[in-house]
Amino acid sequence: MSQIFRNYIAGEWVESASRKTFPNINPANTDEVIGLFQDSDRVDVEAACAAATQAWESWAALPAPRRGEYLFKAAEILESRLAQLAADMTREEGKTLPESQGEVKRAINIFRYFAGEGARQFSYHIPSEREQVFCYTLRKPLGVVGLITPWNFPSAIPAWKMAPALVAGNTVVIKPASLAPLSGYRLVEALHEARLPAGVVNFVTGSGARAGNALIECAGLSAVSFTGSCEVGNALYQKLAARKLRVQLEMGGKNPTVVLKDADLDYATDILVNGAFFSTGQKCTACSRAIIEEGIYEPLVQKLVAKTKQLKIGNGLEAGVQIGPAVDARQLETDLKYIEIARQEGAQLLCGGQRLTGGTFDRGYFIEPTIFDGVTPEMRIAQEEVFGPVLALMKAKNFEDAMRLANSVKFGLSAAIVSRDLTRVHQFINRIEAGLITVNLPTAGVEYQLPFGGTKESSFGMREQGPQALDFYTETRTVYLKYTQ
Repeated sequence: MSQIFRNYIAGEWVESASRKTFPNINPANTDEVIGLFQDSDRVDVEAACAAATQAWESWAALPAPRRGEYLFKAAEILESRLAQLAADMTREEGKTLPESQGEVKRAINIFRYFAGEGARQFSYHIPSEREQVFCYTLRKPLGVVGLITPWNFPSAIPAWKMAPALVAGNTVVIKPASLAPLSGYRLVEALHEARLPAGVVNFVTGSGARAGNALIECAGLSAVSFTGSCEVGNALYQKLAARKLRVQLEMGGKNPTVVLKDADLDYATDILVNGAFFSTGQKCTACSRAIIEEGIYEPLVQKLVAKTKQLKIGNGLEAGVQIGPAVDARQLETDLKYIEIARQEGAQLLCGGQRLTGGTFDRGYFIEPTIFDGVTPEMRIAQEEVFGPVLALMKAKNFEDAMRLANSVKFGLSAAIVSRDLTRVHQFINRIEAGLITVNLPTAGVEYQLPFGGTKESSFGMREQGPQALDFYTETRTVYLKYTQ
């Protein structure tokens, strides 16, 4: 019988009011049900918000360094269970075990980083133009914040939202994606064992339609941080705009890697394979467009196709596997739909393009890494986010043409250039329309101590991660103090 995982409300593990649950299924082996999670509705979410509201005043009054101590303790607990947490993640999301281990380590580092920020919440002393007046600023928490997190980074993204929110003095209600709720559950479990005061963190699982909508409609909410699709993010913003709540949205990407003619071909090949196909392309920062200068186009494409065909696909728990499954049947269907659209629009399939069948593949959602040639800017495969292992190749006449192609989308999350020409590199950095820019590195792969976020349709609101993350979860107060009368 499958283990039942409960919601966490007011410091207690509780069933949903309806007693209904939903299964968490292994995408590499759909015969395995990892556990049953609460199918929560408005009653449960409102109870979580009420608990967070009740806990907020005393939590906000606790000195920030002491709030950070809970994160330090939770990080120790998580680190002691790293192997288990990584295996849980691979089983519920499908990414390879090394990728899961790296993500759990990252979540631990995020907790520790923001625990330290509790003693570094700097304010400013600003000289006054008046005599005997002392002017300074201070940070105040917002109140209750709602966090809605996706399935593709089920540990790191909940960590990088919860940790700054908590150390800043807010209380939290988090709703993870239903496709991968166990990893977020483990974070909350560690906070519980670290003896975080009741109601400071509340964890509620369920569908976006019921639990997610109920969360953003809670009366006592002060802010919402969301990571997910553009469609859902834009709808969420429309609902919250009338209430003038603080909103943070991290959404889609159609990220380019520009490869100039001076690049080392083997090095460029490795960067493209990593950025496009690792994590099965299920990253908002994944490379989905390779824009290659025509002088090296054919030889680079040959190397790229050859290396892609050598990738080992399978269950991420198995040694040597490099590419896991799509997260569920719906994502697999989306991948295959875009592959068919690309064919119909005239793109040339160079490799992949098929669902893998036979043997253990029949029990999971496995798809071949796919490369299309002859892609033009107006094609949907060049404009729309697939969120799968599908790479569109585009030939650029020169650097200027490459820049035109790179910026010809509505998204602006991440972008990369592969080149040894420092002039072109700096021109790229200054002109690319992206919030995250990498040079001679894949488009994906960010570090917790630096700000993260995009431009254009990819993001809205303040940056996540790094010291700037605290800006979203706090408001600045300005004090004028005359110290004589």
